[in-house]
Amino acid sequence: MKPSTLPAASPVLQVERLSVEVGSGERARRLVGDIGFALHAGKTLCLAGESGSGKSITSLAIMGLLPNAARVAGGSIRFDGRELTSLAAADMETIRGKHIAMIFQEPMTSLNPLMTVGQQLDETLRRHASLDRRAARQASLAMLDAVHMTQAARRLDQYPHELSGGMRQRVMIAMAMLCKPRVLIADEPTTALDVTVQAQILELMRELQREFGTAMLLITHDMGVVAEMADDIAVMQNGAIQEHADARRLFTMPQHPYTQKLLAAVAVPGSAPPPESRAAEPVILRVEHLNVRFPLRVDGLRTPQYVHAVEDVSFELRREETLGLVGESGCGKSTTGKALISMVAYEGSVNLLGRELNGCSGDALRAARRDVQMIFQDPYASLNPRKTVLDLVGEPLLIHQRTPLAQRTERVAELLGQVGLPADAMRRYPHQFSGGQRQRICIARALSLNPKIIVADESVAALDVSIRAQVLELFEQLQREHRISYVFVSHDMSVIERVCHRVAVMYCGRIVEIGRRDRVLNQPQHPYTRRLLEAVPVPDVDRKRDFKALLKDIERHSPIHPKGFVPEPLRFDEVADDHFVAVREMA
Repeated sequence: MKPSTLPAASPVLQVERLSVEVGSGERARRLVGDIGFALHAGKTLCLAGESGSGKSITSLAIMGLLPNAARVAGGSIRFDGRELTSLAAADMETIRGKHIAMIFQEPMTSLNPLMTVGQQLDETLRRHASLDRRAARQASLAMLDAVHMTQAARRLDQYPHELSGGMRQRVMIAMAMLCKPRVLIADEPTTALDVTVQAQILELMRELQREFGTAMLLITHDMGVVAEMADDIAVMQNGAIQEHADARRLFTMPQHPYTQKLLAAVAVPGSAPPPESRAAEPVILRVEHLNVRFPLRVDGLRTPQYVHAVEDVSFELRREETLGLVGESGCGKSTTGKALISMVAYEGSVNLLGRELNGCSGDALRAARRDVQMIFQDPYASLNPRKTVLDLVGEPLLIHQRTPLAQRTERVAELLGQVGLPADAMRRYPHQFSGGQRQRICIARALSLNPKIIVADESVAALDVSIRAQVLELFEQLQREHRISYVFVSHDMSVIERVCHRVAVMYCGRIVEIGRRDRVLNQPQHPYTRRLLEAVPVPDVDRKRDFKALLKDIERHSPIHPKGFVPEPLRFDEVADDHFVAVREMA
């Protein structure tokens, strides 16, 4: 039944005085207390707030997916007049997925790695709809087309690891929308996506909402996304809703001090002052003609095929300088970062402090890695789940024998304090932290050896705005105190504008524009750079972007070539002092 059959004023879902607790008796701890809101057909309510505020727990309570240790301690959740908190598990299963669907924060951990995309979509349809296998496949294909998935028929037979982050998120949206639910809960659906894919996903959700009249509960810490999507906003802190208002009123006249603090921490594009020049500082990293190739196994082909992930990339990094690498998923920016610490094989030259790293191995490579550390994009995948935080953060100190064992605990406590975590966190395991807290653990680990260069691959993507501001301040403080240099890989232009001195824009494995940050972001010359900046959501309800043109990806060169293929070199024009732009246009 479509939401249009309901009276206009009737909420599709009503939450009243909801409380969620973990533990029992004297050990009971309240995670969410006495919160309430309503979802209406065709409208979007945003739950905004920092990590640990109770946003995700609220969504899991609505879905009936609370972990075993947690329970609904009081209040009401009514869907279409039915009380969900008292439903039997079997009855809740008939509602979950069919009438109320959810898009989870991390698609890679939400999709079954052993099942193809088609099998997982088919499973959803056959559980909730009376369709045979052929009809289910046709319906799955139609939904992948609806979410603008490229080569949809081919994707049905692929596994999640074969898709990019943006593609996996589209699969999650397709799976959620298959049964045309009346309520869609989206928990940080664009956190790990670059700006153009984020814009595509946001526009896609708006498009599907218009088509199906879905009521949406959008959980996010990105106030730019909130400004783009919300009709109403509920701001959560410490398990309680501190302020609830329509989007315009909350952005223009925030009443609660926490809301004011949250909005004050949001960077407005173009507000950052010009960066200080680092031209007088010595070059500590010089990259020349960097190429990364991955062999591609294709049965039946005699000529070896290679994926050209990074193509003829050159740049310099000076002491106490931050270089930002920006671009869409698959453009080669993360692979470039990995090549700098010899995590992938490469051709070309990477010269660190006068030492050539290409071909370096053994003790020499270990010594080089003391000077270059990396913070990875996915904090959960980069932390051993069987080790405590003390072991994880202290591991580099033991490997490189920098700190005596007796002093390791003190040093780890100091590092945790620098990234805003309590000292007692060192006795816990990664699964006991939120996504943002896990990323702070990774940052502490990277800082442990006092490196000269840190390659930060989306290092603050999972952090909410106030914690992100604190971590960025920490990066800047460490840069001043220890003269650290950063290679900052990020899809968040506000982060790039905040911390970077220079910016390199990557497209199809190549740098197409590089220069001083204020010139590249405020006076973009390459058409791809302009497209990238047009996709940035702005935390201003009066400056909503039209993302429809971005739903269709621009045509790209195939990165797959036979062995020995030599791409046409790019020619660069210096359009301003230290501002270079590739002359050849995009495909």
